[in-house]
Amino acid sequence: MSNGTIRANIKEGMSVGIVLKADQKTGKITRGVVKRILTNSSTHPHGIKVQLTNDHVGRVKEIY
Repeated sequence: MSNGTIRANIKEGMSVGIVLKADQKTGKITRGVVKRILTNSSTHPHGIKVQLTNDHVGRVKEIY
């Protein structure tokens, strides 16, 4: 499992686990496929923000 805080580790089409804004308190992971990478910086301490193919947006916590 790669580090979801580094943008270079994430590519469009990858299967990832994200935490949605609404799930930040519980930490519930939502799985999906990356459609777009939304974070422009090379790293982010809470995870790179992505949009999934189902249009959910959240920060990457797991890379499969």
